[in-house]
Amino acid sequence: MSTVLSLAGVRKTYGDLNALDGIDLSLPDDSYVSLLGPSGSGKTTLLRVIAGFETPEAGTVSFKGERVETVPPHLRDIGFVFQNFALFPHLSVEKNIAFGLENRVENPITDASVVKTKVRDIIGLVGLAGLEDRAVTQISGGQKQRVALARTLVTEPSLVLLDEPLGALDANLRTRMLTELRRIRQRCGVTFLHVTGSETEALAMGDTVLVLDQGRIAQAADADTIYNEPKSVAVARFLNCYNLFSGAPSDGRFAGPDGQFPLGAEKRFSSAVPGYAIRYDRVGIRPLDAPVAADEVSLPATFVADEYSGPAVNSFFQLENGRVVEVETHLSVAPAPRCKPHARYALVWKQNDALVYA
Repeated sequence: MSTVLSLAGVRKTYGDLNALDGIDLSLPDDSYVSLLGPSGSGKTTLLRVIAGFETPEAGTVSFKGERVETVPPHLRDIGFVFQNFALFPHLSVEKNIAFGLENRVENPITDASVVKTKVRDIIGLVGLAGLEDRAVTQISGGQKQRVALARTLVTEPSLVLLDEPLGALDANLRTRMLTELRRIRQRCGVTFLHVTGSETEALAMGDTVLVLDQGRIAQAADADTIYNEPKSVAVARFLNCYNLFSGAPSDGRFAGPDGQFPLGAEKRFSSAVPGYAIRYDRVGIRPLDAPVAADEVSLPATFVADEYSGPAVNSFFQLENGRVVEVETHLSVAPAPRCKPHARYALVWKQNDALVYA
């Protein structure tokens, strides 16, 4: 697969802040790429550097095989969909979408019939047929999102940057738009780089998921690898589905303030920060005196509360040192746990389900 965009050693600073600290990445052509990271990790800065709104102090940005660090944004053939949509409130849906075609600096389209044809085609693609003459102040949030996307796609860019495009939508609409965005991208055959702070959104959308941590790419892999084998404590923490324990491996055990866990054939990763991770849904709840197999780890804890989310129940337990541990039970796999408040239980998992960072 060919590469549409590559960055090497890109640095961007704001005073003493290293917003981007030596970014290396490569985006394949005709793909959906998710960029995940917490607030302040550099996600929007990275998009702005790629788009040309910011100039890096060091490194190279190559787009379709050409260096573009000094190329102005309107000459980069890159589309940008803003989080707040940035629509023109005084223009109709059709006029908003046509604006870029009619007013771009290079090769504006002056033939009204050509503009109308292109706009009609893209309106059909994003599912806005019938709303052409509607004011953008009179349409829903999901429809505004489609208008913003159509306005970008109608200019036929080779890369589309989406800065948290679903952040302004309610939960139900956000879920529906995930499917729509993937469908639209596939039909257009261009690369989407979708920035989000939601781990669920990133894993659901990306053919490739990039995890950004303190201005660096902490991991780049497919969603399954990111979810099951986060390569650092920071990546595991971003996913919000792992219990993380501090400490270090020694003499066949992982020892830390939360206890000592026997080690077996766990997946191990080299990491600047040591740690031990076990996913919420890999932990079982047993009576405190239940037997434990040789390949299992058992951790005593006190039940605090359950949280019901529909398809799953998340149970919270407290260790003797006050640390809270979470257990997720998928109701399609097992019945909901029935734990008594303040009662003691054994939290049990297979040694080989854990991840060790050292």
